[in-house]
Amino acid sequence: MAAARQFANLTKLQVSRSLMASANGGANLLQRRGLASAADHHGPAKVDCWKEPMNPGNWKEEQFVIVSLAGWGLAFYGAYKFFTKGKKEEVVAEGAH
Repeated sequence: MAAARQFANLTKLQVSRSLMASANGGANLLQRRGLASAADHHGPAKVDCWKEPMNPGNWKEEQFVIVSLAGWGLAFYGAYKFFTKGKKEEVVAEGAH
Protein backbone atom coordinates (compact mmCIF):
# COMPACT_ATOMS: atom_id res chain seq x y z
CA MET A 1 0.00 0.00 0.00
CA ALA A 2 2.80 2.42 0.82
CA ALA A 3 4.34 1.85 -2.60
CA ALA A 4 1.01 2.55 -4.27
CA ARG A 5 0.67 5.83 -2.36
CA GLN A 6 4.18 6.86 -3.32
CA PHE A 7 3.50 6.04 -6.95
CA ALA A 8 0.24 8.01 -6.88
CA ASN A 9 1.96 11.04 -5.31
CA LEU A 10 4.79 10.83 -7.83
CA THR A 11 2.41 10.72 -10.79
CA LYS A 12 0.42 13.68 -9.38
CA LEU A 13 3.65 15.65 -9.03
CA GLN A 14 4.73 14.82 -12.58
CA VAL A 15 1.32 15.72 -13.98
CA SER A 16 1.22 19.02 -12.11
CA ARG A 17 4.74 19.87 -13.30
CA SER A 18 3.84 19.16 -16.91
CA LEU A 19 0.65 21.23 -16.64
CA MET A 20 2.50 24.16 -15.10
CA ALA A 21 5.30 23.92 -17.66
CA SER A 22 2.83 24.05 -20.52
CA ALA A 23 0.70 26.79 -18.96
CA ASN A 24 3.60 29.03 -17.89
CA GLY A 25 5.87 28.59 -20.85
CA GLY A 26 8.30 26.30 -19.08
CA ALA A 27 8.47 28.14 -15.76
CA ASN A 28 8.74 25.87 -12.74
CA LEU A 29 6.69 27.30 -9.87
CA LEU A 30 7.13 24.56 -7.32
CA GLN A 31 8.49 25.87 -4.06
CA ARG A 32 11.53 23.85 -3.09
CA ARG A 33 13.26 25.62 -0.19
CA GLY A 34 10.43 26.36 2.22
CA LEU A 35 11.71 28.45 5.12
CA ALA A 36 15.34 28.44 4.01
CA SER A 37 15.17 31.78 2.21
CA ALA A 38 15.84 35.16 3.78
CA ALA A 39 12.56 36.12 5.39
CA ASP A 40 11.36 39.48 6.66
CA HIS A 41 13.30 40.59 9.70
CA HIS A 42 11.41 41.59 12.82
CA GLY A 43 12.46 44.56 14.89
CA PRO A 44 15.08 47.20 14.19
CA ALA A 45 17.91 46.54 11.78
CA LYS A 46 21.16 45.43 13.39
CA VAL A 47 24.22 47.61 12.81
CA ASP A 48 27.96 47.17 13.23
CA CYS A 49 29.32 47.94 16.69
CA TRP A 50 31.63 50.70 15.40
CA LYS A 51 28.78 52.53 13.69
CA GLU A 52 26.71 52.87 16.86
CA PRO A 53 29.06 52.22 19.81
CA MET A 54 26.80 53.65 22.54
CA ASN A 55 23.78 51.46 21.76
CA PRO A 56 24.70 47.76 22.19
CA GLY A 57 21.07 46.73 21.79
CA ASN A 58 21.31 47.47 18.06
CA TRP A 59 24.61 45.65 17.49
CA LYS A 60 24.86 42.45 15.50
CA GLU A 61 24.82 39.44 17.79
CA GLU A 62 28.27 38.14 16.82
CA GLN A 63 29.89 41.51 17.40
CA PHE A 64 28.11 41.92 20.73
CA VAL A 65 29.51 38.58 21.91
CA ILE A 66 33.05 39.44 20.81
CA VAL A 67 33.00 42.90 22.41
CA SER A 68 31.44 41.54 25.62
CA LEU A 69 34.00 38.75 25.98
CA ALA A 70 36.85 41.16 25.28
CA GLY A 71 35.48 43.55 27.91
CA TRP A 72 35.17 40.82 30.54
CA GLY A 73 38.69 39.60 29.75
CA LEU A 74 40.05 43.12 30.12
CA ALA A 75 38.21 43.57 33.43
CA PHE A 76 39.59 40.30 34.88
CA TYR A 77 43.11 41.04 33.65
CA GLY A 78 42.97 44.56 35.11
CA ALA A 79 41.70 43.25 38.44
CA TYR A 80 44.43 40.60 38.52
CA LYS A 81 47.13 43.18 37.80
CA PHE A 82 45.70 45.59 40.38
CA PHE A 83 45.45 43.08 43.22
CA THR A 84 48.80 41.37 42.58
CA LYS A 85 50.80 44.55 41.99
CA GLY A 86 52.68 44.71 45.32
CA LYS A 87 53.14 40.99 45.96
CA LYS A 88 56.31 40.28 44.04
CA GLU A 89 58.77 38.02 45.81
CA GLU A 90 62.32 39.25 45.94
CA VAL A 91 65.04 36.84 45.01
CA VAL A 92 68.12 37.35 47.12
CA ALA A 93 71.24 36.86 45.09
CA GLU A 94 74.17 35.55 47.05
CA GLY A 95 77.46 37.30 46.36
CA ALA A 96 80.83 35.60 45.91
CA HIS A 97 82.95 35.11 49.12
